[in-house]
Amino acid sequence: MERDGRLGVGIIGAGLVGPVIGAALGGAGHAVVGITSGSDDERASAVLPDVPVLDALEVVRRAELVVIAVPHDQLESLAAGIAEVGGWQIGQLVLHTDPAFGIEVLRPAAEKGAIPLAVHPAITFTGTSIDLRQLQAGFAAVTAPAAVLPIAQALAVEIGCEPVVVAEADRAAYADAIQTATEFSRSIIGQATGRLREIGIDNPGGYLSALVQSTVERALREASDPPPLL
Repeated sequence: MERDGRLGVGIIGAGLVGPVIGAALGGAGHAVVGITSGSDDERASAVLPDVPVLDALEVVRRAELVVIAVPHDQLESLAAGIAEVGGWQIGQLVLHTDPAFGIEVLRPAAEKGAIPLAVHPAITFTGTSIDLRQLQAGFAAVTAPAAVLPIAQALAVEIGCEPVVVAEADRAAYADAIQTATEFSRSIIGQATGRLREIGIDNPGGYLSALVQSTVERALREASDPPPLL
């Protein structure tokens, strides 16, 4: 499959992540050729206007780069199912966004000659254009075969993120860290705002906004500082 740097991008998964990734790649000069239907097609079409809604096999047929952004428990069966009907193409780039998986989950596509890539942007997606700004300040975990790692890194950059290579064997630990950060933060803030609401503060989220943001930023700076010399 010949390429000139501009790819036809197909999106499988019209949830919070897929349309935004498509919009980011479209903004980088690629052409989004199709997206599958999802739970909120109206929101997806607001992010990707005028992109045809197609079934998964037609998306794969039209695309040089297929972005798979589906729920965690659907990824493996989706890759295998498309392989079974001969959907994957030789030289086609197949990229998934799940934090827990590397490229092994895409083995059915790779066995048909496709190129497997795993790129997880480390942001919390809202499914709106707001995410495009968040991507510009974020990082992405990248896993790919050594020969095509530069392609995965370049795509991460085009999405807007700074790529960080995560080994296949480390994806589970990576996913655990991401889950811990997001779920713990959400839980603690929920508890704190609940306590403030109980004592009559009407806008507890707004009240805590500056405090939480400054505290998190300080903790992140401290975590990024080099360890002290012994």
